[in-house]
Amino acid sequence: MADLVAASDEQSSSRVPLPEGTIPVGLGLLVSGLASFVFLRVGKDALGGEEPFSPVLSLWFATFALAPGFFLPLEQELGRALSHRRALGQGTRPVVRKVALLGLGLAAIVSVLMLAAGPLIADSYFDGEWVMMFALVVAFASYAPVHLARGISSGSGRFKSYAVVMGADGVVRVVLCLILAAAGVATVGPYGMAVALAPLVGFLLVWWGKQLRTEDGPPATWGEVTPNLGWLLLGSVFAAGLVNAGPVAANLLREPDQKELVTQFGYGVLLSRIPLFLFQAVQAALLPRLSRLAARNQLDEFRRGFRKLLVLVIAVGVIGTVGAYAVGPYVIRKMYDAELQSRTLAMLALSSALYMLALALAQAVIALRGHALVGAGWGLGMITFVLVTWLSADQLFRRIEFGLIASSAASLCAFAVALKRQLRKGVEPDHGSMMDAIIDMPFET
Repeated sequence: MADLVAASDEQSSSRVPLPEGTIPVGLGLLVSGLASFVFLRVGKDALGGEEPFSPVLSLWFATFALAPGFFLPLEQELGRALSHRRALGQGTRPVVRKVALLGLGLAAIVSVLMLAAGPLIADSYFDGEWVMMFALVVAFASYAPVHLARGISSGSGRFKSYAVVMGADGVVRVVLCLILAAAGVATVGPYGMAVALAPLVGFLLVWWGKQLRTEDGPPATWGEVTPNLGWLLLGSVFAAGLVNAGPVAANLLREPDQKELVTQFGYGVLLSRIPLFLFQAVQAALLPRLSRLAARNQLDEFRRGFRKLLVLVIAVGVIGTVGAYAVGPYVIRKMYDAELQSRTLAMLALSSALYMLALALAQAVIALRGHALVGAGWGLGMITFVLVTWLSADQLFRRIEFGLIASSAASLCAFAVALKRQLRKGVEPDHGSMMDAIIDMPFET
């Protein structure tokens, strides 16, 4: 009888096309991604061209290089710990308090360090625009409650709230820019603050809607909320930095008369991310299935399922690279009235494809409890980017393109070796490693 029930449950689960939360999270990703494309066009038109819009675009890329890197691990650990307590029927409020304290401390420390380096950052990155420096600090701090809200939502199974927090960021950013443009504002400061404050709206919406409520429970220890935090933090900082390294490096290495070119390069980077953005929506459906197979120690099924995912990722990467070369210049001309060569767009698309493949492998390694290996792999990628960009070529875009491709390839190779090692050892994932893998999305828009 028990076997019949188990078989019935298995058949029932197989008929469910998507795991819980896939549709709302996918919609949140879709809204966020589309809003990013609209934001760049609205901001450029409002400020009158690429050169005046350049500081805002630089702020945008710097924010997403920093905030997800530092706060995503807190979201992962919070989601994991809350999900574990829910399974035990225990209240989650003590865990939220512990992680919120960590988030507050991390936000304060990094903000103080950025302010201490303010003169250097403002002069070398924002061309002396101190208001953008302050906007960067505000934007970074704003994402602390946002990621905590996302952790509470995912760990509590409130995926609609998760989607609201994610989607509202992009939508509000566009709406604020439209309001500023309609009011005739033509200075970068207000647009920078719009970028900085937009993420808080999604947090406030779910907070006012009482979607972040928790119940009291047993006291939480630091060990309960930080078992893999160090490795997750290391990997997340490098991974988020790497995916945004191209525009940041271009802005730092450019000549004074290349501001417009660097802004157009940023448009190209965003366009090349379309396959990566689509992959995140797909992985929301596929990764939980792979994690469940790994949790049951069905490693043969896990390998077969993961091979199918890799085939899909490779196919999307190839199509994206060929498409960027063939029609990329036309698309970017129509969308942003910008000019970039087919070669540049194809190189950026290839680097995004390699990063996408590396991210898929990294998530599988995390699911198999290889947190330290993932941190080391992303660190290797960042070191490779710095060295190749420094040594490879003289032309601004070419040296960055080489650096992006080489760094993603280096991390990809590291994760391939790590995954083979974990599978050969027969590592069995636990509940926490599966949650960490599912929420591991260092790419933000």
